[in-house]
This record gives sequence, structure tokens and C-alpha cells, in this order.
Amino acid sequence: MQFDCTSDSPSIHSGELVENESQLIRIVIDTGLQLDVPTGWTQASRRSHHCGIRGLLLASLLLVPVGVGAQQRPPRGSLDGRVLDERGEPLAGVRVELVELGLATRTDEGGAYRIPDLLDGRYTLRFGGLDRGVTERYVSVEGGAVTVPAVRLVIVALPLEPLQVIEQRTRLAGVRARVPGSAQVLDAEQLEAAVTPYDDIHQLLRRVPGVNVQEEDGYGLRPNIGMRGSGSERSSKITLMEDGVLIAPAPYSAPSAYYFPVVGRMQAIEVRKGSSQIKYGPRTIGGALNLVSSSIPTESFRWAGEVMGGPDATRRVHARIGGSSDRLGWLAETYQIATDGFKQLPTGGSSGFGVQDYLAKVRWNSDPAAADFYQQVEVKLGYYDERSNETYLGLTESDFRASPLERYAASQQDVMNADHRQLQVRHFLRAGRDVDLTTTAYRNEFSRNWYKLQSVRGSTLADVLDAPDAFAQEIGILRGSDSPDADLRVRANNRDYYAEGIQSVLAARIQTFGLNHELEIGARYHRDAEDRFQHEDGFRMASGTMSLEEPGEPGSQSNRIGEARAWAFYIEDRVEFGRLALTPGARLETVDFRRIDYSTDDPGRAAPVRVRTNGVTALLPGVGATLGFGSDGRVFAGVHRGFGPPGPGADDDTVPEESVNYEIGIGLGAADAAAQLVGFYNDYDNVLGTATLASGTDGTGQLFNGGAADIWGLEASASLDLAPASAGVRLPVLLAYTFTHARFRTSFESEFDAWGAVQAGDEMPYLSRHQLFGSIGAAGESWRLGIEVTAASAMRTSAGRGVIPDGSGTEAHATLGVKGEYRMAKWGALFAGVQNLTDARFIVARRPAGTRPGLPRTIEAGIRLEH
Repeated sequence: MQFDCTSDSPSIHSGELVENESQLIRIVIDTGLQLDVPTGWTQASRRSHHCGIRGLLLASLLLVPVGVGAQQRPPRGSLDGRVLDERGEPLAGVRVELVELGLATRTDEGGAYRIPDLLDGRYTLRFGGLDRGVTERYVSVEGGAVTVPAVRLVIVALPLEPLQVIEQRTRLAGVRARVPGSAQVLDAEQLEAAVTPYDDIHQLLRRVPGVNVQEEDGYGLRPNIGMRGSGSERSSKITLMEDGVLIAPAPYSAPSAYYFPVVGRMQAIEVRKGSSQIKYGPRTIGGALNLVSSSIPTESFRWAGEVMGGPDATRRVHARIGGSSDRLGWLAETYQIATDGFKQLPTGGSSGFGVQDYLAKVRWNSDPAAADFYQQVEVKLGYYDERSNETYLGLTESDFRASPLERYAASQQDVMNADHRQLQVRHFLRAGRDVDLTTTAYRNEFSRNWYKLQSVRGSTLADVLDAPDAFAQEIGILRGSDSPDADLRVRANNRDYYAEGIQSVLAARIQTFGLNHELEIGARYHRDAEDRFQHEDGFRMASGTMSLEEPGEPGSQSNRIGEARAWAFYIEDRVEFGRLALTPGARLETVDFRRIDYSTDDPGRAAPVRVRTNGVTALLPGVGATLGFGSDGRVFAGVHRGFGPPGPGADDDTVPEESVNYEIGIGLGAADAAAQLVGFYNDYDNVLGTATLASGTDGTGQLFNGGAADIWGLEASASLDLAPASAGVRLPVLLAYTFTHARFRTSFESEFDAWGAVQAGDEMPYLSRHQLFGSIGAAGESWRLGIEVTAASAMRTSAGRGVIPDGSGTEAHATLGVKGEYRMAKWGALFAGVQNLTDARFIVARRPAGTRPGLPRTIEAGIRLEH
């Protein structure tokens, strides 16, 4: 494969500034979404730069055998057009943005604009104004002047799309990020095209380099997500948000994500890593994950729906309806999914789940035409209900090899019942054109009771399954043999959570000493709690059926409350020095914890038997730098202090999780090609481990110090459209690769089972050294087809070094997925897909107890409607 850009490749010309001054006007579309509009337009040639990127990517994308000969000097084209108001009159000062190249200009007094000196290709033009809607047009340039039909922008309410984690949308298809660090967005089109019948967040995030996932149930009901080696258990080491608001059950006192927002109703998923994440505590080591819910439609009325079916009686329904007028907007949405499950119980019961999720939004706004003052209020209500027949009981190695989709009879009583309620009230105020204030009050409530097998004949499930020959009688009972007594202990893990608070962000554009500043100051008061009121029941196994013999008293196993109160503040300032932007910032977290223990024979909680308090204060500075080069490239670097608070009841010897994190990267882009390479290094002063049932320990929540550690790695991503602009189809290719190496720097003995006896230099558990995602597709005007490949190397399940011993790791694996869609008309489309096309069987985890399989071959088919 050759790609010659030598003899006829033009050189990069220096930039020519059309206007002398580049004044940036903040366009606030929503709380936190800011579109910065330059009044000048920099015209830099992209000839050799575009050629070099395209050649580099074609040489690296070995998935597609493409031969490319010597390139002739590419022709140049231009785009011309006008923007009109609702009466057909010209609109001056409208921002016209060339999305793929990250450049923008404004219309003149006659509403006209011109974008010259463009390479052939397909482009997205985005039009918007402070009191106007945002409209996009897709155009093709093919070596000549292209006149774009006139665009009309009418006065509308500013849409409230809560893109709080990423201030400006960052696309892998173009280098236009203003974020000082690594950031990715999966938009609605990417989410729809993904091959994941159950909308599994694990599968979606494999597209994002630097994200570590560990599967557990095959559906993604309780995800395990980490970033840059932070640890993935129940996503407790990252900052998890929905619409910019903390969404874990109790983000400070009990962050394990036993509740995770329904991904199927989201319109975008945002990931942020690096120095800029100091804005999104409390956990600033790995990264921040924000799930963006459906926004209120800008049209007067709009509806959409989807119905899907699959094997194991799988069914999914998703519907939303809404609209907007000048001053009001509303949205109602539901997402419901259920399945009988792919695992088989000897008793024939269901191993699946059912989820019902409801969302409602209402917005009021002032007159959007009032340029000097604007405000809007949005109220969001959500309700979630789940019943899942999931278990922590896996299989022995030999049973997995014989029948990987089997479930033991002793898990027949296991079931999770959960519900979640959320309320958000967001107020946005704009005073003039350079100052805005966003304030959000929120409350989340979560109740769950995971009734599941805890032990057999006094032995933990992990101990029995790890050494079945030493526990022959216990293994027999788990498989369904009769037990003489109530030897099976089933625990009611009954817990209630709440989290509430108020947060506010003041943003201002100011100019000092000739420099432009984008200043943000944020504050948040937050409090949350976890209430454990648990008991255990004793069951007898007879003829493969469990019967209750010894009911437990409420609160007799655990009876306690853990609480947290936290103040958080941050300041961040983006300062521009030509093409160099520096973004220094700092975050202050101060947290007070309290744990109240009651006697296990005091269900009425007359008086506590012990009250423990602890607290922590941390100052977390950071700085990021971004240097643009060429017409569409950037180099970025950053360093920041990472922090993870301990929980309530931590003893005096437990210290917070702390680190210093570094990253450096480069991004290149063109109209139909982009690439990014990032290196990172996390220097831990202390790593924390938590004794949870999910980790295969006793579930007490005790914290363990892991001492110093090094984590470093590489993140690489590339995208390319292989089809020429004149082909009439798209042939998109996407690659994402992550390399992660994590090791302890100190030797210690730990009661935390995943660590045990650690020697300096041992590798940390549950981290794949290599992760790869690749996809190639084809799309026409009314159809699209995509193929996905996901691969990961084996993970060790306990600390160690060298070759992973048998029985102490997961298995390396690769899966293939296919999905197609045919649009019948503007209002509807048919789709079908297959995940794990080859029906590969492999071990994805050995925790909480025993081996666990990934999702087998799963087919989906359905119809999508909209109007």
C-alpha cells in the first residue's frame, strides 16, 4: 500500500487574518454549552497537512486493503451563501461554522458569507445566533464555487441541552476542541449505530480510548468503568454524572454504581480526562463521565419511537414526545426493556431483568430577543424501576468449560428490586453578552434490595468456587444436592440512598492587558447518605428447590448509616496567547463524614452503639496547555493533582487516594480524517481498595491502603472516510486503542482479597493491558451497514507479575458485531443487528464469586419512527 504526497504536494501557507481583531462572543445554548465565535476568519492552506494525515491514516488502517497512487495538486473550492430572518430579510453577524475544520466566520450586513480555499470533501455548515435557532446544512465541495441555498433563522427559545462536561462539542472527526486535555463525545448517531441490543454502556465506551471496563452480567446493569487505570469496580473511582449533576447513589459516602442511568434514553455520552477534570470532582484521578439526557425539541411538536425484539423474549420500547414555543418547552419520554435472560437455571426460572424508565422536562424562558438579559428555568423529573434476577454466584472452572451459560440451583432466589427518583431544577441567567450564571438544585433517591446467596455451610462463595475439591459437599449443595440444614444463607442487602445539593457556575469573558480570558468560578454544596438495614435468611436445598427455614430479623445483619457533607469550589481561566491557550485552575474539596452504627438487635434504632466521624480537605491545582498548528492540528499537555476521598468510618490509618497526573497529546484532523495520540502517567501516593461484595470480599465497606503505584499508558484513535466526495456514499472507519500498565511501588500485606501479599513491582488486578475497538461501515442516503470488532487482552484477577497463572485471570477475547439500517421514509427506518456474531465463549470476570461469561450471540431487529 502506497501513498505518495511528495512531488506534487503543496506546502502549508501561512495564515492570513481577514480582520485585525478576533473578538470572541459567547453563545450560550444551554447551561455550560458555550460556542465561541471569532469575528475574524483565519485562512490557512490545508493542502499538504490534509494529504499527510490521510496518507498516515490509510497506511495504518490495515483493516481495509486500499492502494493509493501519487496525488495531484488538489483543486480548490469555496462556499457562498446568505442567511435570512423569518421575514426573508438579511441577518448580519450570524455565526457560520465549518464544523469539521473548527473554523467560523460571520455574515456581513447583507447576510452574506464566503468561505474560500477549501479542499474537495463533504462539510457541515452550522448557523446560529444569540437569539436564533441553530441550523445545520451538509454540502459537498468539488473543485469549484458552491452556492449554498439561503438559510432562514427564526427567533426561538434557546434549547437547553445539558452538555455540562464538555463545554464545546468535541468530535473525533475534527480537531476543534477548546478543552485543555483529552475529551470525547459519542453523539446520537454513534449511539444508534452501535451494536448493543441491551444498550450496554461497556460496549459503547469501548469506542473511547483510555476507558477501562470489566463486564459482569452481560447486560451492563451495574457497570464497572474506570479511566486510565483508576480501577473499575462499580464505577466508584470516576466522577459519574447525568446532565452535569452527580448521579451515583451517594457520590461521597457510597459511590458504587448499583444504580446507573439508562443509556438507551441518552442523546450523548461525554468523557473527559486530564487536567480539565478538576472542574468535576470529587474524584479527579481517572476522569469524568457525563450522560446527556434527551433535550427538549426546538420544533413546535416532535415525536419519536422505537420497538425492538430479540431472543430470550427480549423486547424494548423507547418513545418520546415534546415541543417548544417562544417561551415554553416540554418533553416526556419512556424507555422500557425486558428479557428472560441467556443463562439457564435448573429450575427453569428467569435469569433476565425488566427495567422501566420515565423522564419529563418542562422549560420556561424569557424573551430570547432581549439581547441584554435572558433567563430560563428547566425542571427535570425522572423515575426508574428495576427487577433483575441477577446473582453474584458464578461457576467453577470445570463447570464453565462444560456449560458456560449454566446457573447453579442455589441462585434461584437471587433477585434485585430497585427504584430511583430524581429531581433537577436548573436556572440560567445571561446578563449582557459576556457574563452568565448557571445554578442547579438537585435531589436523587435510590432504594434497592439485592436478595442474593451469601454463603453455603458457613463458607464464602468465592472460597468454595476457587477450591471446589476442598469443598465437595458445598459444591454439591450449590448444584442442587440436598442439604441437611438451612445451610444456604441468603442476604437481603436492603439499602436506601439519597443525594442532594446545589451547584452554581459563573462564567465571564473578560479582557486584560490585551489578552482574552474565559473565566469560570464554581461552587457546590452537597450531602448524601447510605442507610443499611440488612438481614439474612436460612434456606434448605431439597430436590433442587430451596425452601425458607430460618427467616432473619430486619436489621440483624447490618444496621448503620453513613453520611457525607461536602463543599467544593473551583476556578478556571482560559487565557489565549495567539494560537497558544493556557488553562490554569484549582479545586478545593472539603468533606465531613459520619458513620452511625446501631445494634443488630435494635431495629427501631433507639440509640446508636457507635458514632465515628472523619474528614478531609484537599486543594487540587492543575494546568493545561493547547497549541494549535497548521489549520486543524493541536498539541496539548497538562498536569493536575488527583484526589479520591475515603468514606465514612475510615480509621485514622486510612488516607485519601492521591496522585499527580500527567498527559501529553497531539491531534490532527481534516474534512474526512482525524487522528489523536495521547500519553498519560499517573503517579499515585496512595491507592485505596474497598471491601465490597462486588469485589468478592465481605461487603463491610472497609478501606485498605495500597500505597504508591505507577500507572502509564497510551491512547490512540483514528477516523477516516474512505469514499471520495463524489461517490454518493460514506465508508467510515474508526479505530480506538488503549495500552495500560499499572504496578505497585511498595510491598505490603493486605486483607483485601484482590491484593493479598503484594511485592513492589506487582501488576494491579483487573486491568487489560491492551484494548482495541475497530469498525468499518458503508452508508448511503437511505441505508447504512456497520461491522465492529472488539478485543481485549487477559486481565489478572489478583496482584502479581509475569505470566498469569491458571485460574487467576480472565481470558483474552475478540468479538464481532454487525448492524444494518434501512430508512423507508423520512418518518421511519428498519434495523437489525447481531452482537458476538461468532458466539465466542470466554471468561470476563472471576468476581464476585466464580467464573462469569460474556454475552453470547444476540440478535436484535426493530423499527424506528419519528416525526
